[in-house]
Amino acid sequence: MPTAEDVLKREIFRINLHLPRERVSLSELLGMDDPSVLLRDGSRHYFKRSELQYLASLLDPGEADRLRLPIVLEISTVDRGYFRVRGRLAVKVVDKIFEQFDPLNEREEGRYPRYLLPRIRRILPTATTYAFISE
Repeated sequence: MPTAEDVLKREIFRINLHLPRERVSLSELLGMDDPSVLLRDGSRHYFKRSELQYLASLLDPGEADRLRLPIVLEISTVDRGYFRVRGRLAVKVVDKIFEQFDPLNEREEGRYPRYLLPRIRRILPTATTYAFISE
């Protein structure tokens, strides 16, 4: 008989089927006629070109090759009042949007109050996605 933890892990895997099989660089997406990525469930996720151009405007030259999209906004079962973003360039983009970017303190991981989720999703609806994490 499966344990409660096994059931939870299986359910979280199921609700994360909307995540991409592989994330793609911003510069690669900008070079596509119809920018998109393949999702775990076999469907495609399409990006708005205007969002991709906006993201490119937030980055320094050469960083578009290293920013992987979509940016994953992690929702944890433990840290309920916050969401997390991982990766130096993804954190830099989110910090700039929230006007919190400090070039002297670039971070690999950002932790943000959950009430900011609607704001980032309103600005970048196709360039961000949710991931539900069990910790």
